[in-house]
Amino acid sequence: MKVVSLETYLVNIPYKRTEISSIVTRSGVTSVVIKLTTDDGLVGWGEACSGADVYSIEAAIKAMFPFVKDRSPWESAELREDAFLRGLWAMRVSTGNFAWAAIDMALWDLCGKSAGLPVYKLLGGAIRSDVDYFFYLGHGTVADIAEQCAEGMALGYETYYLKTGIDLDHELEMVATIRKSIGPKNRIRLDSNGAWSLQDAPRYLAKFEKYDIDFIEQPVREHPMSLMIDLRTKTSVPLAANEGLWSEDDANRLIMNRVADVYTFSPYWVGTLEKFRQVANVANVMGSKVCRHTHGEMGIAATAFHHASLTIPNLVMGNQQTAAHMEGDILKKQIPTATSPKWGLPEGVGLGFEIDQSALESGMKRFKSEGQYLPYGKI
Repeated sequence: MKVVSLETYLVNIPYKRTEISSIVTRSGVTSVVIKLTTDDGLVGWGEACSGADVYSIEAAIKAMFPFVKDRSPWESAELREDAFLRGLWAMRVSTGNFAWAAIDMALWDLCGKSAGLPVYKLLGGAIRSDVDYFFYLGHGTVADIAEQCAEGMALGYETYYLKTGIDLDHELEMVATIRKSIGPKNRIRLDSNGAWSLQDAPRYLAKFEKYDIDFIEQPVREHPMSLMIDLRTKTSVPLAANEGLWSEDDANRLIMNRVADVYTFSPYWVGTLEKFRQVANVANVMGSKVCRHTHGEMGIAATAFHHASLTIPNLVMGNQQTAAHMEGDILKKQIPTATSPKWGLPEGVGLGFEIDQSALESGMKRFKSEGQYLPYGKI
């Protein structure tokens, strides 16, 4: 079995409400969807994160394909090594990882289909029966927040996530409403995307402490790493790192230096499902937890990441997802996180889904008419 062709598709799926954070204003997900076909007719699907510019990611995928063409999907580690060293993508590692992640998913999909096994079994087997995911709260009035929480509670969610770092007083009001709405036992998580200074962060976090925050993601900048290390000594709120985990080397360095209690990243950051598992194991050795991150993704990437997450021992409850907040998908069958916090063992072989060709074409048309959903909205 050898890979003989690559097809790429630029696809848009809008959010039900605009995503707003201290650094992002984004109205949906734009992804590069890829299709690899083998000489014996098998098809593998992958999805790449668009990052700042979707065309550059598509171009990177096409530039990498010569290292994949006419080679076996079972040699995925060697293929990546060749692409990054001989193809020089090690010099553009973030773009390279976003692009290669799609190829990696498609290769695993092909291997699973060839072997007649789901991908999580090829990764060593599931060590849990399901993965638990969070409910992503959008900024709004107190009444709007209460309504969103009621929706999440009705669906059974136990973890509620809110962006902070924009308007402290309003965020305190929203968090008070969240705690009142979800009760004392469910989790509240915050994410400031590095918006606070080291001087302000301890004071701000003290104001949130009474609401029993499960952890806050990236309250201060990622560089220098001493900012997060120092903040850990100044607050009782557990800290999660996200920004700064830009590559396998970056992630391992931050974990070994104990900058946080939890590390929030995904295969997009490190380029492959296997490297995601390897870095998670480093965190496990260091006594830390891992939270599967979302950049906003469609069902292809969400499914691939879920397969890997099933194999990680130190995974938190309440991992990240955006399916519940998107206007549809490109898969024939809706993924479980579109309506539920729990996702069990995927059925079928490979990644275990079928593409809805009509939905794919609709997403492509939307991209052609709207362009990329840029992280900074419209200027």
